[in-house]
Amino acid sequence: MSLDVSPALLEQAERGEVDEAAFVDCVRTSLPYAWEMISSLVAQLKVDGGEFADNQTPPPDEQARGQLLRALASDAIRGALQRHFGVRLAFQNCHRVAVFPLDPAVDERLARFTSIRGQLLNQSPELRDC
Repeated sequence: MSLDVSPALLEQAERGEVDEAAFVDCVRTSLPYAWEMISSLVAQLKVDGGEFADNQTPPPDEQARGQLLRALASDAIRGALQRHFGVRLAFQNCHRVAVFPLDPAVDERLARFTSIRGQLLNQSPELRDC
């Protein structure tokens, strides 16, 4: 799953510095499933409050799964999304995306979510081929 980079954005990259807002817009239009997932979790976190908001529903198809993998496996994309939304992102099992506020008060909860133990406890036979 590659980004659909406009000629103008590619030219910007070739010249040097890239406008992060333009990059974020490229991610939004190239990875709409991932964008919607993350933006809806950010909205849920703002409305519900709490330590984090997460998704536990597998993507509807492999294209959607690929978008999540692309968005969260790329340091550049993940970092840009975190800065854009003002959250920290966490990821498990090819679909379990979580957003955490930047508040240091939730650092312990984020550490539990991203721990080896947290990963192992989030396994199931249904997720083996995800």
